[in-house]
Amino acid sequence: MDTDIASAETLVLGPRLKEQRRRTGLTLEAAARRLELSAAHLSRMESGLRQPSLPVLLGLARLYGTTVSDLLGETTAEPFPIVRGDSMAPVPAGGWTYWRAGGTGRAMQALRVHVPPEAQDRLVRVHPGEEWLYVTAGRLRLSLGENTHLLDAGDAAHFDSLVPHRLAAASPEGVDLLFLHTLMQSEAAGLCITPQDTQDPKRADTPK
Repeated sequence: MDTDIASAETLVLGPRLKEQRRRTGLTLEAAARRLELSAAHLSRMESGLRQPSLPVLLGLARLYGTTVSDLLGETTAEPFPIVRGDSMAPVPAGGWTYWRAGGTGRAMQALRVHVPPEAQDRLVRVHPGEEWLYVTAGRLRLSLGENTHLLDAGDAAHFDSLVPHRLAAASPEGVDLLFLHTLMQSEAAGLCITPQDTQDPKRADTPK
């Protein structure tokens, strides 16, 4: 049940509610109507004179396209920024070997990758986002759409990963990469297509 207790937390919450409402372009009357509240009632919450109940907070969060935690100003701890080399455990997948070189929960994933010869060399990937790679050892054959490029140690590439792309080792010892890609959420993320089976896409079994 809503109360008229004007605590310090409520006084902080009120301006945040008003800011979120204005961000969505809603007038006080329009927001109150959608929440099935009176405009006066919502105005008192925005002024810090009334404390909203949890159901009302949930309704406000849904209406403003945010979360209750955001409305309350709660923040999560920033992940520790350092990844030590001895904590990067090798993860084999699909013939490649990956070492996670960045933190979790980020919008971008950082990896060290070793690609041995002939591993996934016919697998074409298509997924939302961007990719950046840097060759640290060996030679990479990178196919982007209709074009194929050979990259040696010290070379880099940065491309839209909706462009069909294929990575393969072009040196007998394989190729080592530093690899960054964005983690845009989509049902198409990680889609892989073999050249012989473009009508029946298969999901990749790699961390990409």
